[in-house]
Amino acid sequence: MSDDSFPDVVDATRRTRLASERTYLAWWRTALAAFAVSLGVGKVVPELTGGSSVGYQLVGVGYALLGLAFIAYGFRRQQLQEAAMLEGRFVPFGRGAALAFAAAGMVLGTATVVVVIA
Repeated sequence: MSDDSFPDVVDATRRTRLASERTYLAWWRTALAAFAVSLGVGKVVPELTGGSSVGYQLVGVGYALLGLAFIAYGFRRQQLQEAAMLEGRFVPFGRGAALAFAAAGMVLGTATVVVVIA
């Protein structure tokens, strides 16, 4: 039997694939936001303050690296999710990835506070 004979299954699969696509694009949007913050912190703010830019540049590089990690992880997750959907499985968001992104956010947030205060 083809999937056409089960419209609810076809519709659920379509919705799941579209949700997966939206999630992948969300990883990209988040990465682009990190790149914008990187540019702002690393280039724009030092120009406006006229002070030492080394700390700002280091924090800016950190945000750019975070953006690259978002793109790489989002792509990998999308590939795993697509393979899992073909097998009728689901791939949960990994605890290790959640911890790594949380740690990176806390480190970069703290570094941002330090360079703003200093």
